[in-house]
Amino acid sequence: MSSFLQADLIQKIAATAFVSMAPVVELRGGIPFGAALGLGPETAMIAAAAGNLIPVPFIILFIRKIFCWMGKFGSLGRAARYFEAKAEKKSDKVTRYRRFGLCLFVAVPFPGTGAWMGALIAALLGMKLKEALTAIVPGVVIAALLVTGATFGVLTFF
Repeated sequence: MSSFLQADLIQKIAATAFVSMAPVVELRGGIPFGAALGLGPETAMIAAAAGNLIPVPFIILFIRKIFCWMGKFGSLGRAARYFEAKAEKKSDKVTRYRRFGLCLFVAVPFPGTGAWMGALIAALLGMKLKEALTAIVPGVVIAALLVTGATFGVLTFF
């Protein structure tokens, strides 16, 4: 493989991972984005899942401190309270089923679910990083498999 083609592939993988790091978009948008760039199913899935997982430990470890800091400012404080309320509203099944519930919550690739919200819920419930990651990582893998299947399954029809 020439160095130009290799550099192009690396850029596509990095772009897919970067898109998947974004809240709301996450891997639900990253995998179709990688497919649109011409990545194969396995490459798009791995890049998107890896990118989606990068922010998770930081959210779990620091989001409470960030929300506390945001609370000192008017509109930022309102935004922090909004996200806390949203996470609290979605946390009932996670509270009841703990890791299994968190894994399922993250695995369902619908708006308002995913690694970001799962990490926020875990942080607000006071879950330890290791406990949260043992639920979020498999959830991301399941979601990545579902979205990859949907994305590349649909592409084969065209």
